[in-house]
Amino acid sequence: MKEIKILYLYPDILELYGDYGNIQVLKYRIESRGYTAIIDRYSIGDKAPNFNEYDIVFAGGGADNEQNILANDLLQYKANILEAIENGVFFLLICGSYQLFGKYYKDVEGNVIDGLNIFDYYTEANPDRKKRCIGNIIIEANLNGTNTKVIGFENHGGQTFNIANSFGKVLYGNGNKFEDTEEGFFQKNVIATYLHGPLLSKNPVVSDYIIKYCLERKYNENIILNPLNDEFENLCREHLLKTWI
Repeated sequence: MKEIKILYLYPDILELYGDYGNIQVLKYRIESRGYTAIIDRYSIGDKAPNFNEYDIVFAGGGADNEQNILANDLLQYKANILEAIENGVFFLLICGSYQLFGKYYKDVEGNVIDGLNIFDYYTEANPDRKKRCIGNIIIEANLNGTNTKVIGFENHGGQTFNIANSFGKVLYGNGNKFEDTEEGFFQKNVIATYLHGPLLSKNPVVSDYIIKYCLERKYNENIILNPLNDEFENLCREHLLKTWI
């Protein structure tokens, strides 16, 4: 039986706005098609993981304090993480973890948290704590040559700059910074985004993009995913899209 192995990073620290729901959605959509979902968890003090052994690495969101706690722990795995990305392991990074994969994060006091420096973007917090990019957001992303509207919820004071390739064009909401036209970072096997919600429960197409990519990479064959009953999800999406744009 074909399987997908998922590594869930810092579930006890990075878990804002229902980010664990992304793991639940992946597990459901993998197993509903007859595949096996294996989920391992890693946090500070656990045995060091080998990122290359996984098909998906997921990390959720956290505030400044949480990022400070885990930044040094994550940095010790930089070489292994970079190798895994170069080898095609899929990384799904939400909010705080999105920021940590860039050059650095500067908080409101001016303190700098070193990132993994795997990607060239960087994030600086707005000095006004009360001013945040917060609310519902819709972007248009291109996945495998097809445009799809992606719905989520953003809540971040950090403003992210120097994005080479965004996850999508902002249709409603802010994006990487106040009133930006672009949101997140994207390459074939990396989605880094501010979209909480959780992201995948509102966007079955994004879930299936990740699953199909991982199966094809692992088994070196063209995979046609059996359709699932997404009637309820699509009705919700239609309502939200009509409401906001």
